[in-house]
Amino acid sequence: TIRHILEAAAKTFSEVGFEGARMDEIAKRATVNKATIYYHIGDKKALYAEVLHDIIGNALERSLRNLQDTQSPEEKLKSYISSVTHTMDQHPYLAPIMMREQISGGQNLPEVTARLLANIIGTLTDILEEGAKQGVFIETIPFIVHSMVIGCVIFYKASDPVRSKYAAFPEALKKLDKKLSGSVAEEIEKLILRAIKK
Repeated sequence: TIRHILEAAAKTFSEVGFEGARMDEIAKRATVNKATIYYHIGDKKALYAEVLHDIIGNALERSLRNLQDTQSPEEKLKSYISSVTHTMDQHPYLAPIMMREQISGGQNLPEVTARLLANIIGTLTDILEEGAKQGVFIETIPFIVHSMVIGCVIFYKASDPVRSKYAAFPEALKKLDKKLSGSVAEEIEKLILRAIKK
């Protein structure tokens, strides 16, 4: 039941944003009544926070699990990017939700989600600093590298419907892989590593 509620809520929030989402519509999509949502999760604000925590919290856990002490900084960075792309593939509603949050200045972003995002940036910072100390990476501003990865991934995912819809876009853009993990992730890894490797 909770899984259905979270999926329905994520889809709704991605389509109409926090302000436009209605609990009636979410309940209908989840095939439950509103009282069930309020009982298991709470009001719309709590539901939004739970959707983001469910996706981003799992992403953080996955990225930390994939980063082993025996890996080189380069391998850790690849694992980090792989984790981000895999998460976006598994949770297609995250990209539009996060784009809406960025545009609104984080108007509805729960504090707990901000902490999770800060932890993810912290993980990347550790990787980049380790690489710089070992002489593998140049000194960087980790948030810029984070923005390069996340910005690329979110925009790539969110722009797919636009690229597919309009005839003005060349066929090559329409045929780009819809899945991020795989060749798209490898391209992002290659470009980021070219930018930061000594």
